[in-house]
Amino acid sequence: MEKTEKETVKEKYLTIPQVKKILENIGEENLDQFQRRVFDYTAKFSKVNAEAAEMLVEKLVGEFGLDEFEAVQIVNCMPTSVEELRVFLGGGRKIVEASKLEAMIKLLNEHRLK
Repeated sequence: MEKTEKETVKEKYLTIPQVKKILENIGEENLDQFQRRVFDYTAKFSKVNAEAAEMLVEKLVGEFGLDEFEAVQIVNCMPTSVEELRVFLGGGRKIVEASKLEAMIKLLNEHRLK
């Protein structure tokens, strides 16, 4: 029996709204039971649309120097205060200027679904 090499697949962090958009593109009628449950979850917990989520992650990484994982988690939860935002930044181990934190909250508030 031959050994087969495992194919390396590119890994990428996705926000909840991005997952929702992917499942919408598949079509609700084509989803299996598990995918339908995930779709229901994403519909319930998406706090921005997919395009805004992608843009927010890019800005949090590019302009504020966060890593991609932190940025995705912030966009998924959309904190409303500096105190809530600090939770995602290493529990206080990562030092970020208060003005940057306030700017991040302002950016999130501009794109939050009402």
